[in-house]
Amino acid sequence: MKNSIIMYHYVRELQYSRFPHIKGLETDQFKEQITYIKKHYNVISGDDLLAAVEAGSLETLPPSALLLTFDDGYIDHFTQVFPILRREKLSGCFFPPAQCVLDNQVLDVNKIHFILASVPGKQEIVDYIFQILDEYRAQYEIQSNSYYWEKLAVPNRFDPKEVIFIKRILQRDLPEQLRRIIINSLFHKYVSCDEVSFAKELYMSMEQLMCMRDSGMYVGSHGYGHYWLDSIDPPMQKREVELALEFLRQVGTRTNSWIMCYPYGAYNDSLLSILAGAGCKIGLTTEVGIADFQRDNLLTLPRLDTNDLPKSANAEQSKWTRQAKETSLEH
Repeated sequence: MKNSIIMYHYVRELQYSRFPHIKGLETDQFKEQITYIKKHYNVISGDDLLAAVEAGSLETLPPSALLLTFDDGYIDHFTQVFPILRREKLSGCFFPPAQCVLDNQVLDVNKIHFILASVPGKQEIVDYIFQILDEYRAQYEIQSNSYYWEKLAVPNRFDPKEVIFIKRILQRDLPEQLRRIIINSLFHKYVSCDEVSFAKELYMSMEQLMCMRDSGMYVGSHGYGHYWLDSIDPPMQKREVELALEFLRQVGTRTNSWIMCYPYGAYNDSLLSILAGAGCKIGLTTEVGIADFQRDNLLTLPRLDTNDLPKSANAEQSKWTRQAKETSLEH
């Protein structure tokens, strides 16, 4: 049994926002894509999927089933996405990192997004990072600038090499304390010095999440601090899961059967073991593909990005849509 799982992040009226160059989906395009999805798929809820897993009856899910997932807890999901889903009588799954909701802190990953959106010439950011690395090289055990550039500056299907370099070196490949120093310096220089106000403008509140949950939306886990969960040791992984579950209990989500959405799509065997012991039934990655419940580990399901489906209601069927329909016919 296969199921398409679509991943969204920013959904907003970009041209009217303070950061029109943030990499997001225009609200009008989201509306069009939802119409396309309703035409070619059967949208299921997170609760539908969990119920089928618990009952061992995944074959009862409708043909061309599709799950809508929204990462990172952005205010866009309440102001833009939620009204559209409610009007269309659809349910979505929302995955906010607990820390940004509870503590009004801007996640490092989002600071990086808005730094990139604020500086047209990305080489300027690269040069600034190298400058700070040179200043701190005596205090930290770090490699040469050329080492990091050669290792990390590799383009992917969405970003050029400069952007990938900036993301990777600031997300993962430097000591955490030094990463924070560089990120905060860039954020204050190019974006904002008032992090609390920025966080309140960027993320949903607990009350908004509870409102969505009460209206039939599913709220799952995206961790507590949005770490690369495969890069921290098992005790810290366990603590991250415990904090995330406490947050879900506050929201009102069941914690004996729940969905995990991995920050950055990152996981490892120790994390999967911890999750299985904590009642997690479904895990969502960023690997590209249609989920195959007969082949895939249910804790490591692939997803499609919004960019993998058309953003026009009357568009030709994408290869992923055709594949989903062919799979449904086989069953």
